[in-house]
Amino acid sequence: MFIYEKRLQFPVNIKETNAKLAQDIISQYGGPDGEMGASMRYLSQRYSTKIKNVQAVLTDIGTEELGHLEIVATIVHQLTANLSMEEIKASGFDKYYTDHTLGIWPQAAGGVPFNACEFQVKGDIITDLFEDMAADAAMTKNKNR
Repeated sequence: MFIYEKRLQFPVNIKETNAKLAQDIISQYGGPDGEMGASMRYLSQRYSTKIKNVQAVLTDIGTEELGHLEIVATIVHQLTANLSMEEIKASGFDKYYTDHTLGIWPQAAGGVPFNACEFQVKGDIITDLFEDMAADAAMTKNKNR
């Protein structure tokens, strides 16, 4: 069971819209190395081990990733809030806008929607942990670009 505190772990207060930046950041929400995949990865893999401490750690990490998901969604929302149609068209955000208006939809920067192929669960805890490390390394590399 989760307890939701109704506040962001790190407050987001973006003052200027920027649809171009939102298009890049949306990938951190639902792209191949995004927070949605990370949360589902850990929360699904926790069932692959009988070691209670490992289950607890995977649950904790998955829950933390859900918090990151909320922060990224808030960033995208604030970057796109109150955009004019001229700004939407000029930035190339019009394709996204056609399907989702200014709603937050999990997708990669290239427009590919999130799906469960973004993460792996093999049922072998060692294999799963190696996948976790590889995914975290890719996520860290993308954040530091």
